Amino acid sequence: MRARVFIATPAPPGSRLGNRVTALRWQRILRELGCLVRVGQGWRTTDRCNLLVALHATKSWNSIRAFRAHHPLLPVVVALTGTDLYGDKDARTRASVRAASSLVVLQSEALRSLDPASRRNATVILQSAIPQRARIQHHRLGLRVVALAHLRAIKNPLLAAQAARLLPSNSRIRIEHYGSSLDARLTTKARRESRLNPHWRWRGERSHAGVLKILTRSDVFLQTSFAEGGSSAMAEALACGLPILSTRNPGAIGMLGRTHPGFFEVDDAPALADLLMRCDRDPAFLRVLRNASKLRAKLVTPERERKAWFSLLRELGLQARAPLTARKPRA
Repeated sequence: MRARVFIATPAPPGSRLGNRVTALRWQRILRELGCLVRVGQGWRTTDRCNLLVALHATKSWNSIRAFRAHHPLLPVVVALTGTDLYGDKDARTRASVRAASSLVVLQSEALRSLDPASRRNATVILQSAIPQRARIQHHRLGLRVVALAHLRAIKNPLLAAQAARLLPSNSRIRIEHYGSSLDARLTTKARRESRLNPHWRWRGERSHAGVLKILTRSDVFLQTSFAEGGSSAMAEALACGLPILSTRNPGAIGMLGRTHPGFFEVDDAPALADLLMRCDRDPAFLRVLRNASKLRAKLVTPERERKAWFSLLRELGLQARAPLTARKPRA
């Protein structure tokens, strides 16, 4: 049976929220595999499909419930986000997990948060990114650090600003935070920090093309989240081979590995400040971080993500076109 897929995501059209970015990338991948695919905020009975992919177990529960009621024998894939995995699991989340034919998680560490039955029903599909050529040495005017996250409490976006205040007054480190305003209180604080903090700036939202350009011009990628389901921004940084500093949260561990040298504890501004200064003063440490990213970059290739979706479709009994294998360069 050829797959006609509806991808339900709570993020509205035109949004640059992670769920929308993921939904559109999956739409492209599934079309490459021969599927007919639509993306919307919610499934309706007029949406013809034989597979529902629901991004966000909690917020897509209404779509899952309606689809199950009208098509009890058709498959439902539920993709678990960070909120689903590491937040309070309410009745909607648990019901979505029970209704799923298959679960998708975005990094391997997420499996630890599932009960045994759900774990057996889960597939790990890391988000992919297209490699970009990044700079090799940092700016003469100072180390340029980039953070990509919308202003939300779960992202702890002002931790970097707190760490920046601990840097020596003559430090050349510059931290630039890109992301939209989703929290009025954090927005007010971010604007104030941008005025008063010499080492930290909130630069607002950028297009995906703009974000890629920013990454290639940066020296270090920084993630400060309390929790992550599987960061598309971190996947982009890995594909660029950028050195990465990150809080030791489950999502980051699942993407970077348990022994990643750039981890610091959640909400620990002094530890982050120490790592930032080490990146600025120790070229060997920066090379270690860069090499760690290059080793993990193979996990976030588009080919790997396509193959994972192809396998899942086949497991669900749906036809799919075999993914093309990247050609090897000529000797």
